[in-house]
Order: sequence, then structure tokens, then C-alpha cells
Amino acid sequence: MKFAADFHIHSKYSRATSPSMDLENLDKWAKIKGVKILGTGDFTHPEWLKNLKEKLSPAERGLFSAKGGSASSGKLKDSDSDTRFILTSEISCIYAKGGKIRKIHIVVFAPSFETVDKISAKLSQIGNLRADGRPILGLDVKELAKIILDADENCLVVPAHAWTPWFAIFGSKSGFDSIEECFEDYSKYIYAVETGLSADPKMFWRISALDKITLISNSDAHSPQKIGREANIFNTEINYFSIIEAIKTKNKNKFLYTIEFFPEEGKYHYDGHKDCDLRLSPKESKKYNNICPICGKPLVIGVLNRVEKLADRPEDFAPENAIPFKSLIPLQEIIAESLGVTVASKQVDKFYNNLTKNLGSEFEILLESERVNLEKYSLPEIAECIIRVRDGKVNIEPGYDGVYGKIKIFGEKENTNNKKKFFNQKTLF
Repeated sequence: MKFAADFHIHSKYSRATSPSMDLENLDKWAKIKGVKILGTGDFTHPEWLKNLKEKLSPAERGLFSAKGGSASSGKLKDSDSDTRFILTSEISCIYAKGGKIRKIHIVVFAPSFETVDKISAKLSQIGNLRADGRPILGLDVKELAKIILDADENCLVVPAHAWTPWFAIFGSKSGFDSIEECFEDYSKYIYAVETGLSADPKMFWRISALDKITLISNSDAHSPQKIGREANIFNTEINYFSIIEAIKTKNKNKFLYTIEFFPEEGKYHYDGHKDCDLRLSPKESKKYNNICPICGKPLVIGVLNRVEKLADRPEDFAPENAIPFKSLIPLQEIIAESLGVTVASKQVDKFYNNLTKNLGSEFEILLESERVNLEKYSLPEIAECIIRVRDGKVNIEPGYDGVYGKIKIFGEKENTNNKKKFFNQKTLF
């Protein structure tokens, strides 16, 4: 069966996360987005784990569905929800190694609540699991991998958002130059790495040492509307073990492709210094010796610069066994750009709801819906924007130092004309 999976999200118990990240809303928005398999996130948090155990029922092997009955914010809609949940959690490890402070985020997959209980019992002896849905532990990630795999060999350990500067395996501020340097003898158990919003698979393909690694992409959602902004498309049986096997074996017949942000839109793609409103390409940073020319402080070195440093291949190189990918922009952002308004605009919600109500999930709209149907349930300008994104005809001012990139699908003149037309006509509503 072909389906979309988003493994890395957070619950309402993580810091800087929407209070609406409960099971009811996760179930609802997974359907709207077109995500069949959704990570639970945060299974190490005691309150969230209690909630998961109370509100989820076993479904296919290693997967769960939402129960009927009361949830934290009301009633879950039905006992036969199409959404399947897979037990996942992100863990932050901060520790000293090789004369540097390392800060690495790891996504953990587990096949059962029994396994989760074993992991949580061990980790609770190391740090406070209740303080944050994504716990911070003074633990070498190699030791974390040992704990996870000792609990159950069917678990999966995945370095999260691999290139982000501050909290990633290859990050410029606190990472390593290779998986082997990081995990040592446990490197053989690292089958996959998460691309993150500021990188796409093409950037990983430039490093030959990563050819054996499977690249997965996830939303890292902190609010329900962000679910599926990056995802994975599989064609396997619906169960935990088939999914994990497809990842481990890098089987292109079963792991079809990933859905990615355009990496420029991610908030750490370029180098820069947000306090000085300064965005720089790697070449420009080199010219300034990685020092901000305005204030004299060190620049935050972004993803593209780190890739350039570690790459041993030219741009546009693609390994033979590479799993393909498609780059998309979330539908709400596309609608906002086509109308020349902000994503928070009520008009964006109206068009978004009309499209998803009549044409199916967001993924179906972005990847498959024909222009005539897009125009029927929105506007020609919105349809044109969706088609341009589908064709990769997008301009983006790259993100840097925590600032998201700015999308430009239409030119300035087109955008101004579209905005005038929109506010001078009667909408569908």
C-alpha cells in the first residue's frame, strides 16, 4: 500500500509547542494533510506517555490507532481512524567529547509500549524526563544508542535534522564530521539520517561516506498545521516492521521518495547573523573569515557551508541507489503568496478549507490535482502557484541564523497585480 509517513513531531509537553498538539488534533490534521503514519513524538514524557497509553489502541503490528472516548480536549472522532501512530521521540544529548561540547538530537523509533517503558526507566536515571517532551540528557549518543537497542533490537536510532548548526550530528557549532566519529562501534546500527528543513538529499549525495545511509524527512512539527511539511512515501505493508525494514534496506521499491522543503526555505541554509540582518553565501562568509563585518562577532555557519566543507563530490551528483525526492511548499504558504497576504489571513484559511474539502488531502492537491480542479475550488492565481511549485519554478531568499527563507513564486509585479485583483473581486466566499 502506498502511504505517507511523518515520524518526527512533538506533543504539547515540549517547549515552544502549541497546546493543541494533542491526539485529537494530531489525528484530525494527519487526515487533512494526507499522512497515514504519524509519529507520536515525546514518548519519554510521563504525562504524554500516559495519554498515549490511554487513548491509543493496538492496530497493525507495532502501530496504533486512536480510541473512541474522551481525549484531553474532547472526544476523538471515531474508533476506526485512518491515522496510524508509531511510537517515536526526540532526545537531546549534550556532552563533552574530543575536546568539544557536543549537542546532538536523536529520533528514536520503538515497536511497543513495553519497549518504551524499558527505555524511559533507564533514561529517568540519567535526566529529568518530565521537564520537557524532548528531554535533555548529559549522555553520549553512542551510550544512548546502546540503551535503546538493548531495550529492543527492533528500535531505530536516527540522527535528527543532520546539518542544523546547534543540535545536529554534522552541525557547525557542536557536531562531528562523520557518523563513525560520533557513534564509533555503534555506527553499524545507524541506518538512517533525517535531512532537516534546511537540507535536501542532493546535499547529502555529495558525501560518498553517506551512500549507505537512508535519508528520511519529517516535519518536526510544533503545531498541527505543520504536520507533513516534510514526509516519506512508502509502498509497504502497514506495520512497524515493514516500514523499518524498508528504511534499513534502502529498498527503492518500498521506500519510494521523500517530500522535502526547498532547502533555501529552512532557517539555517545560508550563513549569517540575524542581529545584524546579514545573510551570506559560503563564498561571502569566507571573504570575511566567518566574522560578521557589521558587529565583529562570529557568523552562524549554515548548512550549505558545512556541506561544502565535507563534500567530496560536485553539485548535482546522484548515487545509483539514491531514493528520489520531491520539493514542495506547504499549501497555506502557496495560497498566501499567490494572494499577496500573510499565512494568518482569513482568506488563506477559506481557500485552504475549500480545496481540502473538495479535492482531498493537502498532498493530493500539491502533487496530483489538475489545474482545472484547482481553479474550480480556488482562483487561477492559486492554481498557477501550485503548478509552479510542482515544477520547481520557485525563487527563495535563503534562510539564515534562525530566520526562515522568503518564498517568491510570483515576481513583484505579478504579486502586486494578483493582490489588486483579489481585493477588487468577489471571492468564492
